[in-house]
Amino acid sequence: MATRGRQAEAARNDLRLLQAAHEVFTTQGFDAPVSAIAKRAGVGMGSLYRRYRTKEELLQRLCLIAMERVVEAAEAALAEESPWAGLELYVRTCVGLRSGALAPVAGTIEVTDEMWRTSRKATELADRLISRAREAGVLRDDVTMLDVSLLIEQFSRPAPGPPSEQHQQVKQRLLAIALDGLRAPGRTELPGDPPSLEWYEGRWGRHP
Repeated sequence: MATRGRQAEAARNDLRLLQAAHEVFTTQGFDAPVSAIAKRAGVGMGSLYRRYRTKEELLQRLCLIAMERVVEAAEAALAEESPWAGLELYVRTCVGLRSGALAPVAGTIEVTDEMWRTSRKATELADRLISRAREAGVLRDDVTMLDVSLLIEQFSRPAPGPPSEQHQQVKQRLLAIALDGLRAPGRTELPGDPPSLEWYEGRWGRHP
């Protein structure tokens, strides 16, 4: 019983650390000291360093969790019978999770093999989701999977100032406008070429 109790406490501490780290990094910047994370989580620096030896390890873990949640969101979206309902669910879920909030850290940390694998799985599932919506005629033909992913990144960024109900209302309003902009047939020709997967992944580094 004592062992299980310690394991449960360690798991709770880890969850608090991860939640605090995500909030600190995405609001104060990735140069924020880890002491700010420990303070926000209500744990000692020793607890933090026993779990994550470096800031890079902590960021790698946060990025992997974000990718895993994107995979889960895509799987849930593909389970929807309606292609548009599935796409809308995916976008709203990812925005709600702020899955793209860690994108600015791209190129500053080493990408682990597990991160690459999970990212590729998320990309493949999202591509299936986008292709299904396009083939059903509900998504405009010139919108790609990466367009949607980058749109989610934009909506994942925190608003300036402290969180407020007004910020959330504005975000949901703008998200509704953006989603309508994705619908077929589309009224405005999109400028430039669509983003490439090579460019998108290249922001993080070279795939091994």
